[in-house]
Amino acid sequence: MLAAFWTRQRRAQAARWSPGAGPRGGKVQPAALLHAPVRGWLFKGSDTSRSRGRWEIIGSSDYGMKLPILRSNAEDQILYQTERYNEETFGYEVPIKEEGDYVLVLKFAEVYFAQSQQKVFDVRLNGHVVVKDLDIFDRVGHSTAHDEIIPMSIKKGKLSVQGEVSTFTGKLHIEFVKGYYDNPKICALYILQGTVEDVPKLQPHPGLEKKEEDDDEDDYDDGSSVKKQANKNRVQSGPRTPNPYASDNSSLMFPILVAFGVFIPTLFCLCRL
Repeated sequence: MLAAFWTRQRRAQAARWSPGAGPRGGKVQPAALLHAPVRGWLFKGSDTSRSRGRWEIIGSSDYGMKLPILRSNAEDQILYQTERYNEETFGYEVPIKEEGDYVLVLKFAEVYFAQSQQKVFDVRLNGHVVVKDLDIFDRVGHSTAHDEIIPMSIKKGKLSVQGEVSTFTGKLHIEFVKGYYDNPKICALYILQGTVEDVPKLQPHPGLEKKEEDDDEDDYDDGSSVKKQANKNRVQSGPRTPNPYASDNSSLMFPILVAFGVFIPTLFCLCRL
């Protein structure tokens, strides 16, 4: 069974595209239709990817087939349960013929590792790093669907994405960049002509929603939270030093000054005698 679903075509789509050049200069022939969600969007699979400047067969895994994927509806489970990976940087080329606004949607789920800092990688789009240090487990946990949604614009021969602009020559190059922790991977991806509002949303995750609310509260309470954090992180070395200004001893000094003032004239008088 092929585990990559990387050509998503909408039956009433505005942007229609097919896989780019394949091995030996031919076309990558997608596998037979593997998945057709109820929304009427078709996914096809490909067993090839571009790595080190050439097309080659990449690894596949259906390890997640035995796991239910949180945040994903029943019809889309298989998209997150299967994946493509490679021991080096790999990617896909997608021809785009029409100018306009597009959205790249990358689908992930961590179905193997059970802690963060085990699989971390970047995603590049035509040389632009659009996802930095992606740690799927750290983002959403184990066996949980996670989508990276990347809006872009292609106009007048220029690709604009995340505030950066580059020359566009007719193809999107999507790369999953090998990092220090394990291998890069992708479960599914598609490109939609439109805006972020047109992208179907994942189901809510109570744990993630609570975490985001807590983060928002921390950000809102700037003054007190920063002060508390600073006090918490302050390192104490040895016993606390008494504050010399904690008490006011000026009242004790007055009698001493009076006595000293009387003593000096008396001593002067005695010396004259």
